[in-house]
Amino acid sequence: MTTLLIRNARCIATLDDAGTELRDASILIRGHRIEAVGPADALPQGADEVIDAGAHLVTPGLVNTHHHMYQSLTRAVPGVQDAELFTWLRGLYPIWGGLTPEMVQVSTQVAMAELLLSGCTTSSDHLYIYPNGVRLDDSIEAAQAIGMRFVATRGSMSVGQSAGGLPPDALVEREDDILRESQRLIERWHDPAHGAMVQIGLAPCSPFSVSPELMRESAALARSYRGRFGARGVRLHTHLAENDHDVAYSQQRFGRTPAQYAQELGWLGDDVWHAHCVKLDDAGIGLFASSRTGVAHCPCSNMRLASGIAPVRRMLDAGVPVGLGVDGSASNDTAHMVAEARQAMLLARVGRALQPPEERDGQLRYGCDLGPAEFTARDALRLATRGGAQVLGRSADIGQIAPGMCADLALFRLDTLAMAGGAVHDPVAALLLCASPAVDHVVVNGRRVVRDGQLATLDLPPLLERHNRLAQALLQAAG
Repeated sequence: MTTLLIRNARCIATLDDAGTELRDASILIRGHRIEAVGPADALPQGADEVIDAGAHLVTPGLVNTHHHMYQSLTRAVPGVQDAELFTWLRGLYPIWGGLTPEMVQVSTQVAMAELLLSGCTTSSDHLYIYPNGVRLDDSIEAAQAIGMRFVATRGSMSVGQSAGGLPPDALVEREDDILRESQRLIERWHDPAHGAMVQIGLAPCSPFSVSPELMRESAALARSYRGRFGARGVRLHTHLAENDHDVAYSQQRFGRTPAQYAQELGWLGDDVWHAHCVKLDDAGIGLFASSRTGVAHCPCSNMRLASGIAPVRRMLDAGVPVGLGVDGSASNDTAHMVAEARQAMLLARVGRALQPPEERDGQLRYGCDLGPAEFTARDALRLATRGGAQVLGRSADIGQIAPGMCADLALFRLDTLAMAGGAVHDPVAALLLCASPAVDHVVVNGRRVVRDGQLATLDLPPLLERHNRLAQALLQAAG
């Protein structure tokens, strides 16, 4: 197996259990795994390939737990730029009905290029719309070509407007077809092994677009693989409690809060993660914590759609596994993982400042007094690495820099304008506190996919030209 040496890094943030940060240290990679981490003079000085990291901060590859990659085709679409979730969806469903397999492939690679160029090495994706012959295989094959570690979730919609759902009837599928296709994808693509580059999850879209029966049967199908694919089988994912309308829909249609509805369906457990959970109440947080149900926190999308501020600090303090998600490129309009982590930190702080005062140590303390400590830069980085790995059920192989872990790494330059000053005082905090950090190298599974700040696996300019042409055609076709 070939070796790769990250030599003499200015700083390595390992994100191990102790939060170890090393100065003037090296990382030796053999094949797909990290073999050794430690002082530069204690590790080999040469390898088959060497990266001089003397001007770099090295972190674990960032982990994105929620995305809709096809939506990069509908960024900044007029008419829905200032809409809340339900109005936004109603405006975009007819446009997405024109998606083709080529559009899904190209948009997936554009979304993954943006993620990789922000230091992200593992991403999930939630593709829940399948018109015109689109298959989840289109996304998976695109990921294999670009070199990103991928958790592809088979989304679905089965309850259209005529049955009380939100999506148009033309975009929903028959439930037996959904389950049959879900099983095919698991059998064809899911890899339960350590270091898997492709895994499948089952992801009925939302309470307002699928039936309770599909939710239950999807869970039963995913869990039928326990034993064969490990103790947890295949993972489950959906949207939950995203905004006030979402909560009202659950209350009116099912007579339950979203968390209660998830519990009734068997959609709580350490094999489940839900996106958003902005409106998760204290009882819901308790249910998630006791069952170890995960949450994909999507701060930029939640702000863009005015959904609210998710109670992330309360979730973490209660023991809920929380990772970070950029969400769809039509509700975030970017997919920069460091920017998303920075936003998570800032939003948690301002969210605390909006809370009523409380008494501490005999004194009345206001939210603005406590807010800055509500979420530190290192909290945000842990959310984007260890947190995401836990939410995706991958704590054993990604999310930290340690011997035996997958060789997924991001190297950020410290000698840039954006990092000036901060890189001297605290390079780890500067990554989150200072804007626009420049990723120089990204390693996925031991392979350099970003080299000197450029994507190394695909020619980006022709991809972008093709993507923009398809985006224009998609909008024109919808009138």
